[in-house]
Amino acid sequence: MKRVVITGAGTINALGHNVPDTLAAMREGRCGIGPLDIRDVDRLAVKIGGQVRDYDEATHFNRQQTALYDRFTQFTLIAAEEAVAQSGLKFTGELSATSGVVLGTAGGGVNTWDENYRNVYEAGKNRVHPFVVPKLMNNAAASHLSMEYNLKGPSFSVATACASSNHAMGQAFWMIRSGMARAMLTGGSEAMLCFGGVKAWEGLRVMSKEACRPFSLGRSGMVQGEGAGVFVFEERGHAVKRGADILAEVVGFAMSSDASDIVMPSKQGAARAISAAVADARVAPESVGYINAHGTGTAANDKTECAAVADAFGAHADDLMISSTKSMHGHLIGGTGAVELLACIMALRDGVVAPTIGYEEPDPECALDVVPNVAREAKVDVALSNAFAFGGLNAVLALRAA
Repeated sequence: MKRVVITGAGTINALGHNVPDTLAAMREGRCGIGPLDIRDVDRLAVKIGGQVRDYDEATHFNRQQTALYDRFTQFTLIAAEEAVAQSGLKFTGELSATSGVVLGTAGGGVNTWDENYRNVYEAGKNRVHPFVVPKLMNNAAASHLSMEYNLKGPSFSVATACASSNHAMGQAFWMIRSGMARAMLTGGSEAMLCFGGVKAWEGLRVMSKEACRPFSLGRSGMVQGEGAGVFVFEERGHAVKRGADILAEVVGFAMSSDASDIVMPSKQGAARAISAAVADARVAPESVGYINAHGTGTAANDKTECAAVADAFGAHADDLMISSTKSMHGHLIGGTGAVELLACIMALRDGVVAPTIGYEEPDPECALDVVPNVAREAKVDVALSNAFAFGGLNAVLALRAA
């Protein structure tokens, strides 16, 4: 089996428009959640979110491009540009033919749906732009990345709600490990912070009107975010030969299905995915030092995840650091695992564990070390990234320090 490493990372999210700014915010425990600046916000019950601030699409794309790129695609292209630049790869010749894209998104072009529903149903227009379908389809971002970087290998999108990015990155990992691909752009993006997107989530009654406080007693729910995270996964031998700077090694991946309920998580399903990822990585459970938790800030998710970690690790669960960066950047739904992978890389590469901010009071049902409010310096050799989605779809990635 081939070994797989990360040689490039890029992002845009509520904490920053690039990786250095995002990691600085995570170190500082800075909150990117605030009042939403969107159309008809006065008609929403939930008026906060992890919105990308100070963003002007015209500074990144021309008019012809914005006619084709929904906001989620724009975020993907911006993150990918940073990741590819850092990697130093040029996708030509054989590398072009053996490289591809796997991206996660749950909603795809939600802003395009929202805008065109308004045009047709509210404004009474009888025609829409001819590129509405190519703009809103979930594979739009993956397709545009393949065209932008001349990637002629496997390219597709994955939609598994809140686990989409982890499932996508897991597929990219497996493709390189099996020898199917030499390098892959992978990660995910989401842009649901428009009136229709937020209104739909309000209906689930899992959203907080105040703040995201994972694992804290009295927490009131999740907060949506938006943005993208894109990484260059590369076969290790290829990366070493060209002298690439390796950010971390991807060593394991596992998936499971709860097969029980469309919205309520299962401790058993999550625990199976965690244990299987550790086994796939061929590391001792005691070597895992940090878990970036799914940690949505809902009562059901947080206590179920803590119970799953305890089941998977036994006594070692008390020695683990487990934090939720959703408390800072919000829940990016299909894109969330990609932004959260940055926290794992920071722990492995820089020895800094991002905190769970907004933590006020211990919850007896979440009695683990959740790194409350302040980042922590610690040596971490192996880290996990958890993603547990509606529909009972679980995906866990294991990373090792380079």
